[in-house]
Amino acid sequence: MISPYNDEYFMKQAFLEAQKAFALDEVPVGAVIVSNNTVIARAHNFTEHLHDVTAHAEIQAITAASEYIGAKYLTGCTLYVTLEPCVMCAGALYWSQLDKIVFAARDEKRGAGRFGTELYHPKTLVSNGIMEKECSELMLSFFQSKRK
Repeated sequence: MISPYNDEYFMKQAFLEAQKAFALDEVPVGAVIVSNNTVIARAHNFTEHLHDVTAHAEIQAITAASEYIGAKYLTGCTLYVTLEPCVMCAGALYWSQLDKIVFAARDEKRGAGRFGTELYHPKTLVSNGIMEKECSELMLSFFQSKRK
């Protein structure tokens, strides 16, 4: 049987969160954390509204997922995020011990990938590229609107 719950399905959920951030004039990054094909956390960037440089989508999602499952480690979970995590978020993701991280678009300037995969937990599988075009276009649109 083919499951409708795949990486693209969950990345679309993260993209919906990124669109919420865009509407709030936040950098449009969205994230969801999934366990057993169930979204247990949804988040988007909230740094402007909270006046908190650490309020990235990934950090917000980790906090919500940890609260949901009642544990600090997110083993058995997957993070879907529309933009490659930064170094700060990669550190938090390391400590959360997710099984898998899927991001859409690379962040050539601030992405953790500039430092290889050592920033992520050794047991964490990292992949990218799903919905890369859509997520990149949303980011580009956001920053173009700021330059006007």
